[in-house]
Amino acid sequence: MSRKQALLRGTFILTATGIATRLMGFFYRIFLSRTFHAEGVGLYQLIFPVYALCFSFTAAGIQVALSRIVASRISLHQEREAVLTLRVSLFLTVILSAAATLFLQHNARWIASELLSDKRCADLLVAMSWSFPFAAVHSCICGYYFGKKQTKVPAISQLLEQFVRIFSVWFFYKIGLHYSSEVHITIAVFGLVCGEVAAAAYSAWMLKRTIAEHRGRFMEYFRPAGELLRLSVPLTANRVLLNVLQSVEAVSIPLRLQSHGHTLSESLSIYGVLTGMALPCIMFPSAITNSVSTMLLPTVAEIQATADRGELKKLVQKVIISCFTLGIFCMLGFFILGNWIGTVIFHSPEAGKFILTMSFICPFLYTNTTLTSIINGLGKTTTSFFINTFGLLVRIGSVFFLIPMFGILGYLWGMLASQLVVTVWAMAVLARYLKK
Repeated sequence: MSRKQALLRGTFILTATGIATRLMGFFYRIFLSRTFHAEGVGLYQLIFPVYALCFSFTAAGIQVALSRIVASRISLHQEREAVLTLRVSLFLTVILSAAATLFLQHNARWIASELLSDKRCADLLVAMSWSFPFAAVHSCICGYYFGKKQTKVPAISQLLEQFVRIFSVWFFYKIGLHYSSEVHITIAVFGLVCGEVAAAAYSAWMLKRTIAEHRGRFMEYFRPAGELLRLSVPLTANRVLLNVLQSVEAVSIPLRLQSHGHTLSESLSIYGVLTGMALPCIMFPSAITNSVSTMLLPTVAEIQATADRGELKKLVQKVIISCFTLGIFCMLGFFILGNWIGTVIFHSPEAGKFILTMSFICPFLYTNTTLTSIINGLGKTTTSFFINTFGLLVRIGSVFFLIPMFGILGYLWGMLASQLVVTVWAMAVLARYLKK
């Protein structure tokens, strides 16, 4: 299969999977918003910065490093070396995720009250902590298959994870109604854990034969472990720092909304509408660009290795034009239908206003995903880190300085400015590289 065919096939499979899971997630969000209302959804969303931070520490960097190593080993027909690297990755991520689980369970109340500023999050954090070991296994196995440019197992596991999550929440909700007239948002976290367990179990089952066929002696694991750590430690450090900044941003929004004059309940409701209804709606079309980005990184790395600047330049131009065009059409669609989506689908006129305002970020948001992937594929991970960090700092600045003056609208302006800055900087980096 040619490089172009592999890119298109992988993108198609991941896009179809992404659209399916987002459709499922879209109706799931509607169920959550109607069942637990805006404040409950806001409370649920408040724990996800902690989830993202722990996942970055335990698995995210290792997954990317594993994909790069596997891709290089497979190109040299070294299947056994690739599997040994996977075994090391699984060992490291499970150890790290178990440590994260224990830490979160012992410090949930302090994190909830001191960092998230809402002690009601403590039980949600404890429940969420059980998902990390399973998410680590799932992540590593997906990284292995992405390195081989095989998307079937990651795609099916993603669909399975989403289905089991939604079904579990619905099942727990029905059971809860038999014992109480009011069901707590904690069942949504139980659904998250069930989804990760199912995805990890399926992925491990699909890989068990490959793992069993390629076993190594104790000393043989040191070589892939050294390479894996050399690549993953900087990536993990970058992801952790970015997620710390994102966590600061997420936790600060409800607090700064109170500075604007809202009560705690109102602040959580606004935050829940923004992150649980409006933002997922805006992010829905990114299923396409995320799929392109996943397949772009190894493709760009291959082209760079052949030193074919002409092919690389054509690829970059096609990707940028396609993603920006998609963003323009989505911007127009959300601008025209935003109020209708918020009022009719989410039963929240406020969500409609947020969707309408955020529609202007679509061209930049969808393009930035692929721009960052291209830069990472070129090996310029430090550059992409600085670009993303600066974009986050712009958003955080809007949280602290614009929200107290203009309310949530100030944050939406900051989001637009952030995406615009990232687009301009990333395109400048690529333009300079391709001119060499």
